[in-house]
Amino acid sequence: MLRLTSVRPLAGAWLLASAALLGSAGAQELTPITVVVPNPSALNIFPLHVAEAEGYFAEEGLDVTVEAVNGSASVLQTLVAGQAQIGQPGPGPLLAARERGEDVVFIYNYWPKSVFGLVVRDEAEITDPSQLKGKRIGVGTADGAEVGFTRAILASHGMQEGTDYEFLTVGDGGTAVAAFMNEEIDAYAAAVADAAIIEARGIDLREITPEEFLAYFGNGWAVTRTYLEANKPVIEGFGRAMVKGTRFGLDPANTQKVLEHTTAANPQEGEDTALAGALLETMRDRVTPFDMSHGFGYQPPRHWELWQEAQVATGALKGPLPDITAAYTNDYVEGWNAE
Repeated sequence: MLRLTSVRPLAGAWLLASAALLGSAGAQELTPITVVVPNPSALNIFPLHVAEAEGYFAEEGLDVTVEAVNGSASVLQTLVAGQAQIGQPGPGPLLAARERGEDVVFIYNYWPKSVFGLVVRDEAEITDPSQLKGKRIGVGTADGAEVGFTRAILASHGMQEGTDYEFLTVGDGGTAVAAFMNEEIDAYAAAVADAAIIEARGIDLREITPEEFLAYFGNGWAVTRTYLEANKPVIEGFGRAMVKGTRFGLDPANTQKVLEHTTAANPQEGEDTALAGALLETMRDRVTPFDMSHGFGYQPPRHWELWQEAQVATGALKGPLPDITAAYTNDYVEGWNAE
């Protein structure tokens, strides 16, 4: 999987634009929005592509374009600059942005289960994070959410970056495989998709993530507060379409259609059909909440407190934010999930 910056309208958006230009009688005027994501994977965000291809965004009056950038920091910068309306940063980088005075708000907990894991080669003698003292840990990007996740794990073992261990930015997919093979890294802070790709390319991995850290949620959909307050109908429609796309995508009967939609959005990712199917199954698990009583998108307040505590402990935050609840909202969750 390549890390790159690209702008790609969701498949079918040109059809909607053409219909508008033709002046179809009674055609609904669509609101254009740009959604920015931290990498170009379509399988990572399969509900988004399902929602477009199945017409859920159009039903909500939205014309969505996706822009892939390099990591959560770039996502946040794009949102703050007004170059996109909705983005998908990690919780750690969002908290750091809020400390800098950037009022960005999580609206939808997309990955309620941790999408990261700390892995080593299966033949390695390392069996616990405490054994990574003096070691080098590979990461996809220098400012990705996986970095904060791993810092928190190692801080729980009394270790600090730069003194007891170091990160090495090696990218993901093939470049991470090469880093392992060349013994440039001793462990890797992997998104679940990255781990699947590495193993598919011949390197067996073993996860050493402590159990308590598997409950840390991953990237979610976020907006600036200014946009949130001025565009509530868009937020309502976006969330409803995402929930519909998630429900459709989780149904095993729709597996082939989901893979067709994601392959249309990222043909390179869909070339290896066996790997694409395995990645989809992994993503299905990660987007399904531990507790479905609140529905999709819900953000447990305690989980945000855990993220903040971890960021403070590792030095990513200078101290607790004045009001952690300002970092997120659950106001729309009930409406999104109503059937």
